[in-house]
Amino acid sequence: MLQIKDALSLKDFYRVLFENTKIQVASETLETLERSFSFLNEFSKNKVIYGVNTGFGPMAQYKIKDKDRIQLQYNLIRSHASGSGKPMETLQVKALMLARLNTLSLGKSGVHKSVAEVMQQLINKNITPLIFEHGGVGASGDLVQLAHLALVLIGEGEVFHKGRRRETKEVFSEENISPINIEIREGLALMNGTSAMTGIGIVNIIYAKRLLNWSVFCSSAINEIVQAYDDHLSEELNSAKKHLGQQKIAEKMRNHLKDSKLTRDRNEHLYNDTADKNTYFKEKVQEYYSLRCVPQILGPVYDTIEHTAKILIEEVNSANDNPIIDVENEHVYHGGNFHGDYVALEMDKLKLVITKLSMLAERQLNYLLNNKLNDILPPFVNLGKLGLNFGLQGAQFTAVSTTAENQTLSNPMYIHSIPNNNDNQDIVSMGTNAANITKTVIDNAFEVLSVEIITIIQALRYLDFGDKLSQKTNEVLIEMNKIIPEIKEDFPMYKINAEVKEYLKNNEVY
Repeated sequence: MLQIKDALSLKDFYRVLFENTKIQVASETLETLERSFSFLNEFSKNKVIYGVNTGFGPMAQYKIKDKDRIQLQYNLIRSHASGSGKPMETLQVKALMLARLNTLSLGKSGVHKSVAEVMQQLINKNITPLIFEHGGVGASGDLVQLAHLALVLIGEGEVFHKGRRRETKEVFSEENISPINIEIREGLALMNGTSAMTGIGIVNIIYAKRLLNWSVFCSSAINEIVQAYDDHLSEELNSAKKHLGQQKIAEKMRNHLKDSKLTRDRNEHLYNDTADKNTYFKEKVQEYYSLRCVPQILGPVYDTIEHTAKILIEEVNSANDNPIIDVENEHVYHGGNFHGDYVALEMDKLKLVITKLSMLAERQLNYLLNNKLNDILPPFVNLGKLGLNFGLQGAQFTAVSTTAENQTLSNPMYIHSIPNNNDNQDIVSMGTNAANITKTVIDNAFEVLSVEIITIIQALRYLDFGDKLSQKTNEVLIEMNKIIPEIKEDFPMYKINAEVKEYLKNNEVY
C-alpha cells in the first residue's frame, strides 16, 4: 500500500502503474485538505478570488453571484470536456490521476476532501476516465484533458472498466462510488495543472529507461558478433571524459561483456612486433562509429533521461494550480504555476535523444545486414537460399521507415506556442502535445529495436559461437529462441515483430 502523504518518487509511480500497488490517502493528508478547504471557504467571503466568484480566463472580469458559484464549477467542467482524437491509454491516464491526486494533496488548492477520496477509489479499482489525446495547450494547465477527469469525478462522462468503455454513472452505481462534492473551486482546481503532460511524461521516462537498456544490450551483443576490440569500452578511455552518462554506459557494456570470450584485447593483436611488420590490415583497426562510439552516443541519452526524471518528479510534487491557497500565511496568490514549459522542454529533449537512439539502432542493423560492411554474415543475414529467399530484407524497410518518422517527429513542440483564449493565453507550452509525441517516438524506437534484436538472434544462430558468448547475451538468446523462429524459408514477419516489441516493452534486460 502506497501512502499519499509525502513526495512521490519514480519508483512509487512504477509500483502503482506496473505492479498495481494500491494507494491510501493518509489521514494527515485528509486533514491538510480540510484545513485548506475551510480556510478558502472563509477567506473568500467579501473578496474577489479568480475562479471562486469570477468567471474564467477572459471572462474573469465578470463577478459571479454567490448562488451561482457551484453551477460555475459544473459549467467549467462540462464546457471544457471537449477533447478529440484517440483515447489516452489506460496506463497514462492512471499516471495522470496519481499525479493530480498528489498535487491536490499538498493542500494548496482548497478542494473538498471528497476529491481525494474518489480519486483513490478510481485508481485502486482501475476505473479509467475517458480522456482524449488532443485538446490541451499546456498553459492554464491541461484544461481539456483534466476536464474529462473532472467530468468523471462528478459522475458524468465515460470510463474504461474491465476492458469495456461504459457510462460513468453505471460503473459508479455498480462499484458504490459517489461523485465528488462541488463546493468552492473543485472544477478549476482539478483542471488547472500540468498533470496530463506529467503523467504521460512519467510513463515515457519508465519506458525510455527500459529502451536504453535494450539498446545497450544490442550494442554489447554486436560487439561480440564482430569480435570488436574492447578498449573503446575501457574505464581508462571513458573516464578521460567527465560525462557521467558516458561512463555509466561504458560500465554497463563492460559488465555485460566481462565473461565474453569473443571481444579482443588490442595488446594481443595490434600492439606487438608481428602486427607492426604488416603494411595492410584486412580487419579494421577501429570499428565503425555505431560500434565504437556507443558510450559517447548513448551517454547523452542516459543523462537526459535522468535529468528529465528529476524535473518531472519535481513537477508532480509541486502545486501546479492557480490560484495557490496558502493556509500558513493566510493568503491566496494568483499567478501561473499551471504553465507547462518545464515539462514541455523535457519532453522535447527526451524525444530528441530517443530518436538518436533509434538512429543508432538502425545503423547497427544496417551493419549486420550489409555483408559488404561486416564481411562475416550472409546478405540480410539470410539463412535460406540466396536469391530465392530474402532473410531480413523486408524487415529493414520497416526499421528505416520508422526511424525516419522519429526524425520528423522530433521537431520541438516547446516553441510552437499559438495564442488563444482571446489572447489571455498568449504564450503556452504545448506540453501535452510534446508528451504524446514523445510517447510515439519511444514506441517507434521499440519497433526499430525489435528488428535489430531479431537480426542479432539470426546472426548468433549463423555464427554459432557456443560457450564463447557472454552469459547475458546467451540468456537473451535462450529467451528469444522461444519467440523468434529460425528464418530460412520466407514467411510474414509482422506477428514476430509485434511479439518481440511487446517482450522488449515489458521486460527488463539489466
